[in-house]
Amino acid sequence: MSNANQPVWHEPGIARDQRWAHHHLHGATLWLTGLSGSGKSTIADAIARELLDASVLAYVLDADNVRHGLNANLGFSDADRSENVRRVGEVARLFADTGIVAIVPIISPFAADRARVRVAHAGSGLDFVEIHVGTSLAECERRDTKGLYAKVRAGEMHGLSGVDAPYEAPTAPDLVVAGDGESVTESVRRIIDHLRELGVLGAVGN
Repeated sequence: MSNANQPVWHEPGIARDQRWAHHHLHGATLWLTGLSGSGKSTIADAIARELLDASVLAYVLDADNVRHGLNANLGFSDADRSENVRRVGEVARLFADTGIVAIVPIISPFAADRARVRVAHAGSGLDFVEIHVGTSLAECERRDTKGLYAKVRAGEMHGLSGVDAPYEAPTAPDLVVAGDGESVTESVRRIIDHLRELGVLGAVGN
């Protein structure tokens, strides 16, 4: 016997191709993974600025901001971190389907969770770009932009990805940026070049 409350997928009356063509859009998700303090948010904001200047609709789905609303009921256990990534991934997929370039700076420590988001995008025929912001742990700790590393080392908190909690770095990301002292400007340029190659946008800045 079927469940009367089982949700049924409702196909939109206006197809994605129609929406994108009418509004000159091409959605995609840029997923920036890396340690705390690696520069994910800085790079995300710089990408958003470049896309704004190019009249490309984009939105930064900041992981901390999402935890103030949609994910306010989640903590930092492994299960909650996985659910956090799942929810953010689903929101990003909906944004991308709309025609927005969703820029997601999020630690997302587990490879399986990131892979699940990629598969969901692929199943929807959407571009998903995994970008490893590969700043070293030593440099992240030196920056300590949120004071988290100092608190962990002092025993005042625990559960920091890459220190006393797992962080599974991507083994085959679409891009690796911020390594070997690469500047934010250069990282952003390479990401924009990758978007151009995907056909997500035209000649930005030309």
